[in-house]
Amino acid sequence: QVQLVESGGGLVQAGGSLRLSCAASGTIFSINGMSWYRQAPGKQRELVATITGGGSTNYADSVKGRFTISRDNAKNTVYLQMNSLKTEDTAVYYCYAIIVNLVPRAYWGQGTQVTVSS
Repeated sequence: QVQLVESGGGLVQAGGSLRLSCAASGTIFSINGMSWYRQAPGKQRELVATITGGGSTNYADSVKGRFTISRDNAKNTVYLQMNSLKTEDTAVYYCYAIIVNLVPRAYWGQGTQVTVSS
């Protein structure tokens, strides 16, 4: 059974930093794209950042220049370094990955809360 487990959320003041981690476990042949999404109260879930298997990255305009996505393929882990945090970054952050076992399949993590105070 494949699982994605996030960690690293918490409470931080505006201007501060947090680093989220998401580790995939279980029977894994390979991992294709890995992404971070977020969902604020009363809003739809939105894509924050994506990293391909080859390391190419893409970011939402709202986080460009402040957030950095990276991955450690040996550890089946994706990271999100969040700097210069703003109150509007407050949300539950979810990890998402396309994991190949026998066939490719999409998986979601359980989410981790990030709260940025003013």
